Amino acid sequence: MHSSTARSVLVIGGGISGSAAAIFLARAGVGVDMIEAKARGCAVGSGITLQGNALRVLRDLGVWEQVSESGWGFDTVGIRASDETGALIAEIPDARTGGPDLPATVGMERPRLAAILHGAAEAAGAKIRFGVTAVSIAQDDTGVDVTFSDGARGRYDVVIGADGVRSATRRALGVDLETRPTGMGIWRLVCSRPASITRTDLFYGGAGYIAGYCPTGPDSMYAYIVEDAQDRSSLTRQEQLETMQALAAQYHGPWDDITARLTDPDAVNYTWFETHVLEKPWNRGRIVFIGDAAHVCPPTLAQGGAQALEDAAVLSELLTAEPVGDHLWEAFTARRLPRAKAVVDASVQLGQWMLDADPDADVPALMHRIAELVSTPA
Repeated sequence: MHSSTARSVLVIGGGISGSAAAIFLARAGVGVDMIEAKARGCAVGSGITLQGNALRVLRDLGVWEQVSESGWGFDTVGIRASDETGALIAEIPDARTGGPDLPATVGMERPRLAAILHGAAEAAGAKIRFGVTAVSIAQDDTGVDVTFSDGARGRYDVVIGADGVRSATRRALGVDLETRPTGMGIWRLVCSRPASITRTDLFYGGAGYIAGYCPTGPDSMYAYIVEDAQDRSSLTRQEQLETMQALAAQYHGPWDDITARLTDPDAVNYTWFETHVLEKPWNRGRIVFIGDAAHVCPPTLAQGGAQALEDAAVLSELLTAEPVGDHLWEAFTARRLPRAKAVVDASVQLGQWMLDADPDADVPALMHRIAELVSTPA
């Protein structure tokens, strides 16, 4: 049978990559269903740092204006002393990887970004069902049959597995992928933004490997401290708060304003850095993986969101131009795997240098290489 371009697509997962794919495809006239296991408005995570190459895709999605109004843009990164002064040592112009007419970086609240993307997907004609999962997936040469947890059934030309690090879609298909911890853990705090914080500053060393913060809007920000990965699971919420308070109290400058805001146990969370890269191919028949389901980079380079958005842009472009078949899947993997893997490897390397306290680490060269790579559209 002659294969044609995809006319109906199911997106599993309403995170950044899934939502972006739904917008691109629905705008191109493809029939799109998207399911998200969580209820509407339950976006996970605190804040997100979006580099220029992410902003470029958000502009292509038609949501840049909303993102710009809701987030906080900045073009420099500060390096501060991890001592009692917290003094500014250097202010470094950040690479504008999205081009000269976009900021280098925008910090944003994750739930706000999710709401903007979901709204844009629905406006483009995608049908989103929240609180729904795929119960069974069966494919043949011409399509994929899916049964849903709400009792509905559907048949699609293509299914996109955009359901995150622990992708249930990947597991259901028996795709073997080891997600491994990198050896670092991160404390995060979401709080109101003091006037002293207008961009990301990084404090290397001190109580952790790195302490930093990022404004996410006119009155919001998140702050983080990276330490050796430890089993913190037995701590109560109050003990988690006290642990982060003790670490934060060792940093100064604008950190003094953050420490004063460290009062709500529910605003603090602790996770481990993890990584994986799915080797080629990124599809199994007519089911394809994007975003964290395919590659996870620790947040050392703040490229996770950008790589997810690039996946969605490239896949959507191919799905609307190429017949569904081996050539399409090979083209997608060829365009995305080397670039995503380079970013993941660099993110892991950056963390490993800190873990090893490597005296020969050439951080500026690594940052420059990745900035150059992602400055060219995916």
